[in-house]
Amino acid sequence: MRAGLTIGEFAALTQLSVRTLRRYHDAGLLEPASVDPFTGYRYYVAGQIPSAQVIHRLRELDVPLAEVKAVLATDDPGRRAEMIAGHLERLEVSLDRTRAAVTSLRQLLRPGVEDLEVELRSVPVREVAAITAEVDLDTVTVWYDAAMSRLDAAVPPEQRSGPPGGRYDNELFTEGSGTVCVFRPFHDLCPAGGVEILELPPVELAVTVHRGHHDDIGVRYGRLGEWVVDHALAVDGPVHETYVAGPRDTDDPEAWRTEIGWPIFRLTP
Repeated sequence: MRAGLTIGEFAALTQLSVRTLRRYHDAGLLEPASVDPFTGYRYYVAGQIPSAQVIHRLRELDVPLAEVKAVLATDDPGRRAEMIAGHLERLEVSLDRTRAAVTSLRQLLRPGVEDLEVELRSVPVREVAAITAEVDLDTVTVWYDAAMSRLDAAVPPEQRSGPPGGRYDNELFTEGSGTVCVFRPFHDLCPAGGVEILELPPVELAVTVHRGHHDDIGVRYGRLGEWVVDHALAVDGPVHETYVAGPRDTDDPEAWRTEIGWPIFRLTP
């Protein structure tokens, strides 16, 4: 009477290599149903096929061995789903970083494809509804989304007098933490919901427009910085962004427009 499925038969049924099955056994992830004490041959049973496939899929997603063991060990479907969901969230963050890096590299590897259009702009004093905080660079995107949602709620469309914007202190980039302010121009507004009324000082800016997805906006920043070094006198101060059109306006990234303003010194307006 057969002891079960040979490792070769089990490999064919699960579409996993014999080497992979041996590795799973050595790691304690999937032990054979029995091992012949004389020959050392491994034997499996049909009921182990789903477990083998689950392990394989989790490993394809780079789930660490310890987490794979934990997923297999729990009988609670809810807990199992939480563990897998947590890893998937980490993967999504990693994929976003990878996509942004790839996009930026593609731009950097073909410099000079387009001339950089720069406008020297004198921005007067402005009164805006604003939210300001000390933010870490690693969490600035999450903070920005939450702050803009609060601004959107505090400044209804009929009260808005221009596109929203942001100011980012140099320390955010040089030290990894700094002051960030997002704001909306308004008229006839009373502050509410933790939103302050702020008077932004006048500033001279070298402004260029980043078109499209924000993944490679860092490349545009770099090119604007090069332009400022060659053509103007940069001054210490926060960089400015104006969100002419973005995800809150359209789902089409091709229509997104972000103005980047680098503070400069000018003798005449």
